[in-house]
Formats: sequence, C-alpha cells, structure tokens
Amino acid sequence: MSRNEPTQVTGGWDEGHSPRRRKAARYAVPVAVAGVAAATIGLVPAFAGSGSPDLPKISAQDLIAKVAKSDVQQLSGTVRVTTDLGLPSLPGGAAGGFAGGQAGAGGKGGDGASAAPMSKLMELASGSHTLRVAADGPDKQRVSIVDKAAEYSLVHNGNELWAYDSGSNTALHSTDLDAGKHGSRHDSAEGLPKDLKNATPQDLAQQALKAAGDTTSVTVDGTAKVAGRDAYQLLIKPKQAASTVGSIRVAVDAENGVPLKFTLTPKSGGAAAVDVGYTNVEFAKPAASTFSFTPPKGAKVVDGDKAEAQRKHGKDLPSEGARDFAKDKGGLNVIGKGWTSIATIKGEGSGMPSGKEQGGAGGDAATFLDSIGEKAHGSFGSGRIFSTRLVNALITDKGTVYVGAVDKQALIDAANAAK
Repeated sequence: MSRNEPTQVTGGWDEGHSPRRRKAARYAVPVAVAGVAAATIGLVPAFAGSGSPDLPKISAQDLIAKVAKSDVQQLSGTVRVTTDLGLPSLPGGAAGGFAGGQAGAGGKGGDGASAAPMSKLMELASGSHTLRVAADGPDKQRVSIVDKAAEYSLVHNGNELWAYDSGSNTALHSTDLDAGKHGSRHDSAEGLPKDLKNATPQDLAQQALKAAGDTTSVTVDGTAKVAGRDAYQLLIKPKQAASTVGSIRVAVDAENGVPLKFTLTPKSGGAAAVDVGYTNVEFAKPAASTFSFTPPKGAKVVDGDKAEAQRKHGKDLPSEGARDFAKDKGGLNVIGKGWTSIATIKGEGSGMPSGKEQGGAGGDAATFLDSIGEKAHGSFGSGRIFSTRLVNALITDKGTVYVGAVDKQALIDAANAAK
C-alpha cells in the first residue's frame, strides 16, 4: 500500500479562519469555480509523468497548510490548458484562434479591443492552449498565450502594464495600476488584470481549497510526478448530490507547496472539464529582460488609462457587460450552500422567444433555442435549460436566470422556491 494512503478531512481543518471568511468562501467559491469553467478556463489531464514517487506520509490538513504557507515569489515555466466544457458550436466561433478572431482581423483591433484581457479569456473556452508564465515578486509578472499563428502577452513591471496582441499588432498600455485598489479592472496587489488571474494551477487550487468545509471531502490520494517534480495528490470531492462536479485533483509540489496541476472532472465522467498543469517549471529568478516590453514597429498603441476613464463615463468595455446586465436586472444574488450554490439574476417581463410564435424572427429564434436547450416547466412557470458538462443555466419565460454547477432539477427547485 502507498505510504500516502487517503486521509480525510471534512471541515474541521478551517477552524482557524473567521466565521465570516468561512461563510464567504463556502458560498462564493463553488460559483467562482463554475464561473471560471463557464467563462472558459478549462483543461485536460496530461501532465503527470510516469511513476509515483515514494514520499513521506502527510495528512490532508497538513498538505492544505503547506499550500497556504507556500510563499514562492520567483518562477518561470510553461502551462498547458485544454478545455472540454461541451459548449455548443456557434457561428463565428467565439473561441476562435488569435489570428481568426474578429478584433484581431481588423474588426476593432485599433481601439484596443483585441488586446483586452477578456477577449483572450474567451479564446480559452475550448481546445488546447499553451501559456508561458514568469514572476519575480509582486511587482513583476508576465503571462503569454502562445498560438500557432500569433501570441498574446501581459507584462507587468512596476507601475506599468502592457497587453499586446500580435494578431492585430495592437498594444494596450496602462500606468495607473493603483486604481486597482479602488475597483478598477487591475489588481495592483498581483499586477495582472483580474480577467486572467485564474490561468495558473496556483490560482485555481486556492479557489477550490477555500470551498472545503462541511460540504466537502478532502483526502490525500497518492503521489505523482508533474513537470519533473515530486508531488502529492490532493483529492477534493463535493458531498452534495446535486453538484455536477465529480472531483478536483490538485498536484502539490512536495518541496515548496506550490500547486503544479489542477484537474476538475464532471460527475458525468469523461475527460476533465477544467485542467491546468505545468509542463515545465523552475523556481528561480527570471532574467530581468523577461519583464521588459517595447511595442513592435508599426504597432497601434492604445492608452489603457484613457480607455478606463471612458468606461467610467458610460462607455463600458466588454468585460463589464455581464456585471452591468446583472445590475440592470436588479443585481446578482447567490442562493444555496457550498457546491450547490446558484447564482440568480431577476428578470422582468418576457425572457425568451416563445415556441408559439410561428414565422418571422420570433419563430426562428425559438427554433434555434430549442436546438441548443430544453424546455423546463414547474410551479415557477416555464423556461429553457442550457447545459454544458459542468454548468447548467435556467432562463425562465420572465427572464430570470438561474445558473450553477448543479444538475437541472436543482435549478428547477430553486425557481419553484423563489416564485
């Protein structure tokens, strides 16, 4: 038997945190994990090397503490990202390649849209992608998304942030990073925009671990080799039957506690829906030139601070759309507990085209929606459920939205209870 046989913790390990923090984590994190997957950062297990290293036995509590205490400030490496959420294929391909995207093809590349982090996040919605990452403390980070035809880079160095899309030869430049302390799209503490904060195993693992509580089983399940390094395998499983999450597996570096690989597998089985893993990593100071950036000759340079000011005056950037939609509809609320938390946005009036509408745009829209969703009925009325392998969403005929990493019946039950 392995020296690291499963050891379980089901909630007692987080006693050192305040009740308020525990409550916030348990309610928010499952939705956050679902949101990351739905918004498009997902991956496939492909990085554990052959062999299981023989490591000293460690409890789940101690391994979680090891992750929490990890304070690695310097690293560089390559992260492989592969998404398999089961999203329907739409005309135009929202997750198209860098060179093929509309903004990158000259649609609105000149206004900085193609260099905006949210547009790159959408491209990670499906398929496989390679990220090169580097960090040297809180003031220097770099993330590059490498595609066959183009490359996208985010470079943070001191008070400067550059976002560059080679497909459209457009660069977005910002120096007002302190604005992140007051609600801007930049997180000054970590340098990189929030839209791409969750692109490494460390970030995803931290979210998942915060969700652990009385709704979660956490065990140490053996060891693995990841990116050539010895690692423990932390296995996280929701206890709530309505969750669509089967398990989350986190490979933790045995030496320094850094998560090296994150894999989220749906309850329905098959390939992982979300999986991020280092294919190589070095914990050493990167060269100073890594964090230097000069726009290539002929590049269109957009003032990111000016764009942010315009957004605050009503010209919202694409990444703000969902938040503003929720605000217009009366706000985003979260109901339920733990992994079965459901985000809701209250609607007004008619939300979806009715199948009763024959002919014209209404009938065509209803036919299209029927092809990608299924009708749902309850005491709340009627609506349609749209599904991926991980996230389900119910939109009622009154326009109210219920979405979460829960099964379809849980959404219907939530709508019935709220009617």
